Amino acid sequence: MAVKIRLKRMGKIRDPRYRVVIADSRVKRDGKTIEEIGIYHPTEHPSRIEINSERAQYWLSVGAQPTEQVLALLKLSGDWAAFKGEKAESKVLPVEAKAEFVVPEKGSVILPEAITPKAEKAEEAAEEAAPEAEAEEAAE
Repeated sequence: MAVKIRLKRMGKIRDPRYRVVIADSRVKRDGKTIEEIGIYHPTEHPSRIEINSERAQYWLSVGAQPTEQVLALLKLSGDWAAFKGEKAESKVLPVEAKAEFVVPEKGSVILPEAITPKAEKAEEAAEEAAPEAEAEEAAE
């Protein structure tokens, strides 16, 4: 039985997400797998690559062959160099954490009044009506 380390597609249309899996070479791309050892989300910036290094080393040691795409991921994560006996160094960028949202205290933020076209027209009509009303009062 030839075992491959390959990508299993998940996610939605135009939003691919992959799982790094161990599967028999004769099984369909999204078919039955032996084990899942990682994830790969290429659409995030930077791309999210998480591979269980211990399990990847085990499967490589028992003869599992990575596909071209998985080989590139293993080289980025440093697992391929560790398997070959070289000094392993991960080139994967860490994901930056988003800053926490701080709710402002009540009254500390001055909100401008909403100005809508209807309110502006009503103000203009009131301004035009005011001089006419004053003229009528003066005439009486």
